[in-house]
Amino acid sequence: MTVLGAIEAGGTKFVCAVSDNALNIIERVSIPTTVPEETMEEVVRFFKQYDVDSFGIGSFGPIDVSTNSETYGYITSTPKPGWNQFDFVGYMKQAFNKPIYWTTDVNAAAYGEYKLGAARGIPSSMYLTIGTGVGGGAVINGEIFNGYSHPEMGHIKVQRHPDDNKKGACPYHGDCLEGLASGSAIEKRFGQKGTDLPETHEAWEFTAYYLAQALMNYSLILSPERIILGGGVMKQAHLLPMIQEKLEELMAGYMVLPPMSEYVQTPGLKDNAGITGCLLLAHKSI
Repeated sequence: MTVLGAIEAGGTKFVCAVSDNALNIIERVSIPTTVPEETMEEVVRFFKQYDVDSFGIGSFGPIDVSTNSETYGYITSTPKPGWNQFDFVGYMKQAFNKPIYWTTDVNAAAYGEYKLGAARGIPSSMYLTIGTGVGGGAVINGEIFNGYSHPEMGHIKVQRHPDDNKKGACPYHGDCLEGLASGSAIEKRFGQKGTDLPETHEAWEFTAYYLAQALMNYSLILSPERIILGGGVMKQAHLLPMIQEKLEELMAGYMVLPPMSEYVQTPGLKDNAGITGCLLLAHKSI
């Protein structure tokens, strides 16, 4: 039996799973993301129980995805203690020496949604997660999109809302999308977690305003056929229609798009988009 291994490596936890060739999950675990010496030891211990044929890894970033680079397979300039310049693929190769598909966690989620979720049957789509940070991945004509590096969609600049006078929270760029609309930015800027804010709080008006600008830019540059919004912030059900409405306003009829209820959706695979994408990529790497 073919056994697929998947790692959705997030900044808070690693989700690891093994499945058969039909993606039926055999076992799935969650491992806290502490430091590589601890987390990776647990990861290897879990997978050593199985005769895994290939791995799909979707990691938090930034990561090096250039196969010609000396640091291919590394997590690069992350501020997360211990993980900066960590050779993730090298570590797994040394432990298992099996084929590995290496990409970002959001690219893996985008691929999962393309194959089995809200973008199934749609050749070009993108996935944006709005959680502790903001990150995005794209599938173009059925393939994960990379250029010199992977996209960093969370760090684009957006215009400030005229009534927003609170400082942006990104330590690198201040007023980038992540600095204004991520879950951590909402908490830092308004002194409360988003889950504790009422639907009428001004934070949601600002967040919808910033995300709609970002979606407009992605639409004009990449022209995806569907945009999927995931992550903890998007669990606020009132936020999606606000974003859809503002995006339509911003477009001002310039670009013909599908109806907003079809064009901008939440994940069809719910919270399993990333790990499903990793299993699909493990299958692809055989």
